[in-house]
Amino acid sequence: MSVSKTRDMSGNVVGSRRLLNRLVKFLGKNPQRRAKYLFCYVMLTPVMLLFGYIRVYPIVRTFILSFYKYDMMSKIHPFIGLLNYQALLHDSDFIQAIQNTTIYAFATVILSIILSLPLAIVLAGKIRFSPLYQTIFFLPFITPMVAMAVAWKWIYDPTYGILNYFLSIFHISAVGWLVYPATALWAIIAMSVWKVIGYNMVLFLVGIKNIPATYYEAATLDGANGLNLFRHITFPLLRPMTLFVLVTSMINAYNVFTQIYVMTLGSQSAPGSAVRVLVFEIYNNAFSFFKMGYASAEAVVLTMIVLVLTILQFRYFRTGEE
Repeated sequence: MSVSKTRDMSGNVVGSRRLLNRLVKFLGKNPQRRAKYLFCYVMLTPVMLLFGYIRVYPIVRTFILSFYKYDMMSKIHPFIGLLNYQALLHDSDFIQAIQNTTIYAFATVILSIILSLPLAIVLAGKIRFSPLYQTIFFLPFITPMVAMAVAWKWIYDPTYGILNYFLSIFHISAVGWLVYPATALWAIIAMSVWKVIGYNMVLFLVGIKNIPATYYEAATLDGANGLNLFRHITFPLLRPMTLFVLVTSMINAYNVFTQIYVMTLGSQSAPGSAVRVLVFEIYNNAFSFFKMGYASAEAVVLTMIVLVLTILQFRYFRTGEE
């Protein structure tokens, strides 16, 4: 053994002993502190084990399955490496699902923020019955998605829907909103924006009310108007809340499934692949065709897309704050 390796080993041993001695001194001087830390670790251990089993293990298991030809109808599950990922590049249904999900996600997130932020600014002012308006806008968010999807499916009905009835007043012919491929996805986007706008509005409202009023008073004395106040005070100080809304909304939008399945794909009026999304594609391959390995590869791709978008959002907003 060389002299350098002996020195490295002895240095590591000495460093470990010093760290252990410091930890013993830190906990040994105060029995109450030692008991508190021990209690915290004992209480957190079951929670962390449960979290690992419910959250971490499925993620790891899905990633491993993506490298296998795992057919639930077969007892043999051979390792195939990256063949599942290569097949995704030539799968027209998967590519269409990515396109539809991306359109849905960006349209839903952008429109919901564009509509919810002005509402929050208005309701943050001294407006009468502001709590009532907040409740009205927030109610759709807490309503179950299946119930809302069924209600909106009736609203969009080409024969009995209230939307087409309203259009008939202006002598506009009925439209099959959920039947025609050109309108089906955008009809679902409108429904989704309506459902989440109240939640985003409340988040922005909380952020606006946490901005000190002294900033607005000082800017008003300097002659700033409403647009300048929003541009130089409200929007910059809302960056943390805007980042939270963007990240959570984008994650939820890319995981869309219920409203699309209830309103189109699960009914006889499905407009083909025009509303096919990633989660439905994963569900279909896993539980209809029993291709768990292929579905796992799709789930990994979906996770990576959401992860990359989240990282880009964090980097953009942190760069803007510097």
